[in-house]
Amino acid sequence: MRKTLISPAKRVVIKVGSAVISDQDGLDRDHLDALAQDICTLKQRGYEVILVSSGSVAAGKKDLGITGRPKTIPLKQAAAAVGQSRMMRYYRTAFRERKENVAQVLLTRDDLANRRRYLNARNTLTTLLDYGIVPIINENDTVVVDEIRFGDNDNLSALVTNLIDANLLVILSDVDGLYDKDPRKHDDATLIQEVERINEKIKAMAGVADSELGTGGMATKLKAAKRATMHGVGTAIINGLTPGNLLRLFDGEDVGTYFFPASNRMAAKKHWIAFTKKPRGKLLVDDGAVNAIVNNGRSLLPSGIKGVEGGFDRGDAVRLCDEQGNEFAKGVTNYALAELLQIMGKKTAEIEQVLGYKYGDEIIHRDNLVLTEDDGDENS
Repeated sequence: MRKTLISPAKRVVIKVGSAVISDQDGLDRDHLDALAQDICTLKQRGYEVILVSSGSVAAGKKDLGITGRPKTIPLKQAAAAVGQSRMMRYYRTAFRERKENVAQVLLTRDDLANRRRYLNARNTLTTLLDYGIVPIINENDTVVVDEIRFGDNDNLSALVTNLIDANLLVILSDVDGLYDKDPRKHDDATLIQEVERINEKIKAMAGVADSELGTGGMATKLKAAKRATMHGVGTAIINGLTPGNLLRLFDGEDVGTYFFPASNRMAAKKHWIAFTKKPRGKLLVDDGAVNAIVNNGRSLLPSGIKGVEGGFDRGDAVRLCDEQGNEFAKGVTNYALAELLQIMGKKTAEIEQVLGYKYGDEIIHRDNLVLTEDDGDENS
């Protein structure tokens, strides 16, 4: 069954965490070398591989005299600045020894939230794959700030699957997969081999991060799996510290936890709105508008808007909330905050009369709107 699900996937995103390729002294060359060997083997089998790799902070913190996780953003950024080039040098050497080439791609959330830059990143990655080069992606920790950060590379890897139209996401962790309870605390913990749908029961099985080397625990990996599977991409979480595990997965063995892709795949553009565009504001809408959007698939018109919050421009993402403040959707607005303050509550025919122009009758068109219950994540 596993082989039937995985074999057709020809474009694969592999995410490796710091805990897999790092130790307290920096990068673990043996594990990094083994990963390079497995990826080269997959390439020889005909797979296209994109690697999302953590490890730059772990690689650079020793030179700064840092023990444990850096306590401040400037320290983290300094460690990343030192460690990123070192990590890429190790990767370049490991792949070149096997007659393969790699390329470094550093991204921030802004790069993917801006549609033009999103497409530019997509074109670059596609070109690299066309030339047989393995893209190695990391968040640009040296310059990133909270407003434009992905949060962790688990999240980044899920967004990359959408960006590059991958067929499979593999997350290499320091545990065997998803257990029904924490295996480090409970001897009777059972590995969950397959998950058809990530619901509240499955989420409750995930713990929190407790590694000094990484920022993501099982909860972030589940969130990444949910985002990938909603785009129709099967996801596997396996132990990256176990030699040969990655190849065993592709051989069809039941290693780790496999998450089935959603049967009703979310369109790429809506996935981008739901998970990549960071909301810049909030619109409060009346009950009639809520019903029209949620139950009838309608667009948001100015007459349904009762209030606005935040600071956003035309083309930004905003949250849609009912009058009690409960979020029910997210969408891309056709009008900026200053314009909405003038036209909210008015009929569509009045837009041009008030503003002197209009971008359309809809404040948010239904094609640019995603229900919160669809994306399953209020913190996108």
